[in-house]
Amino acid sequence: MNKETQHYNENDIQVLEGLEAVRRRPGMYIGTTSSRGLHHLVWEIVDNAIDEALAGYCDDIEIIINEDNSVTIKDDGRGIPTGIHHKTGISTVETVYTILHAGGKFGGGGYKVSGGLHGVGASVVNALSSWVEVTVYQDEKVYFIRFENGGKSVEPLKVIDKCSKERTGTMVTFKPDPEIFKETTVFDYDILKTRVRELAFLNKGLRIILCDDRGIEKKKEEFLYNGGLKEYVHYLNRNYTPLHDEIYIEGIRDNITIEVALQYNDTYNNLTLSFVNNINTGDGGTHEEGVRSALTRIINNYAREYKFLKENDESLTGDDVREGLTIVVSCKHPDPQFEGQTKGRLGNGEVRKVASDIFGEGFERSLMENPDVAKKIMEKAIQAARARIAAKKARELSRTRGGLDLTNQWGKLADCSSKNPLERELFIVEGDSAMGSAKLGRNPQTQAILPIKGKILNVEKSRLDKILSNEEIRSIITALGTSIGDEFDINKLRYNKIILMTDADVDGSHIRTLLLTLLYRFFRPLIEEGHVYAAQPPLYKISHGKTTKYVLNDREKEEYINSLPEEVRSKVNINRQKGLGEMDAIDLRNTTMDIEQRILLKINIEDAILADEMFTILMGEEVAPRRKFIEENALSVRNLDI
Repeated sequence: MNKETQHYNENDIQVLEGLEAVRRRPGMYIGTTSSRGLHHLVWEIVDNAIDEALAGYCDDIEIIINEDNSVTIKDDGRGIPTGIHHKTGISTVETVYTILHAGGKFGGGGYKVSGGLHGVGASVVNALSSWVEVTVYQDEKVYFIRFENGGKSVEPLKVIDKCSKERTGTMVTFKPDPEIFKETTVFDYDILKTRVRELAFLNKGLRIILCDDRGIEKKKEEFLYNGGLKEYVHYLNRNYTPLHDEIYIEGIRDNITIEVALQYNDTYNNLTLSFVNNINTGDGGTHEEGVRSALTRIINNYAREYKFLKENDESLTGDDVREGLTIVVSCKHPDPQFEGQTKGRLGNGEVRKVASDIFGEGFERSLMENPDVAKKIMEKAIQAARARIAAKKARELSRTRGGLDLTNQWGKLADCSSKNPLERELFIVEGDSAMGSAKLGRNPQTQAILPIKGKILNVEKSRLDKILSNEEIRSIITALGTSIGDEFDINKLRYNKIILMTDADVDGSHIRTLLLTLLYRFFRPLIEEGHVYAAQPPLYKISHGKTTKYVLNDREKEEYINSLPEEVRSKVNINRQKGLGEMDAIDLRNTTMDIEQRILLKINIEDAILADEMFTILMGEEVAPRRKFIEENALSVRNLDI
């Protein structure tokens, strides 16, 4: 390094003023400038209205996607204060929308409970919008201010009209800046709808109206759930067969409110959702831990007292008592401490005991008052315990026989020679014939091939003991190296990419769905951390003269043929690929396996609740929800290009 050419002094230190820092580094404030970050802008404004509802001053919120793809959020709360702020010398409305960390959520006077604790929501939306308009209804006056050019006020807040004394609230309209959101500035109605429904469930009695004024067919839906979390659990369980009515427990101690609703169903999976001040705590936290420990304790105590468990029986585990359980935990806390920048986990230690005590007392009382319900819950948990013990024996037996011993899989698994997990890929292929082509077409240095026989067991309808006795699934567990169930360890994963390579037909799609169900239910971190892909083998081989073209689907086939000169079209030969085994090794390598030419579909879990619901509908025991889904989506499924 030539030190004489390196200049670094006080002139190199930049000071970003106002909202310029937000525009320069938007990811620090909204996570990403992709579609997710775009929709996050809506929630920043909606959260302010929700905070008014939590404080008891707001009953109705309306969200409108306007024709120009701007968004309007209206509420009937108290309205943002309009007076001159004592520190900034400008109106409080302008202060809130132009200064970071300015809000009514710090001192405890404005809001006792709030989701947005950093005071950056309104100002960040302003900074990342082409323009923002704020209208406040307060003191029989209508106040208005407009911001442009990265959050700069056009003129100070002014009174533009009169209104009735009864009318109060705030209306905000903003238009996302395409210079910031380069990927898209188009709002997805279904994404907004999912979160709006969730917010309505979490705030019983609050009406949220969602409108879409774009296009010819306008949309307007109203979400109001006076039953709150009980209705949420009912909604989540709508595709299952519940074992009893919803159980609801609520209590408040030390200004901490705990709400829990739960219901068991006849499946083998469990769904736990937890929230703090309406924020989804996907990583759990002390509120969830308190409820879980109380659930296990109360069920074990009841089972022993009423002889469902004998004296020498081992106690039920947390997994036993949660099998088939759908439970929603909501905590309202005046000063929540979140772990991690994403607010994914609650860290307040005092909440654990509060949640455990409130839920434990309420749940115990519910079991005592409803012995028939208690009996069903006990029997469900004890059946789960028996299956767990059987699964443990099956796992031990498999190891004894070598079923989970990698050395016994070499005759089936064609492993790669690289020892570096980061460059290793595992192709799970359909059938021995595909195995032959894939084995010849692969890069033996980095690509391993594992064939499976047709359609594997549907794990959505099976317990772990039955799953572990399935030869095909055992071979997958062995190849992955992570083990399964309570022994799962992603750090032992032997391959960076797990690629599902099935035929480009209906049977292939079914096999892929079965494999995804297995991975989602028992290896979900592999999907969450981006290790799972679907190969995209061509459906058609199109030949004319010396030219060969492979296409993925009917749409691509038609587009390619229509692009050819008319005199060539009559000479085109179209072969529908019967399967991977029908392709020679060179074609399979060039179209599906070569990292320079192939197309892979990365499997993501954008919304775990929706993913869980979809697997239940498509692969679960209940036929009616599946039939309804197919009927409602027949046209879109027919036109789907995967």
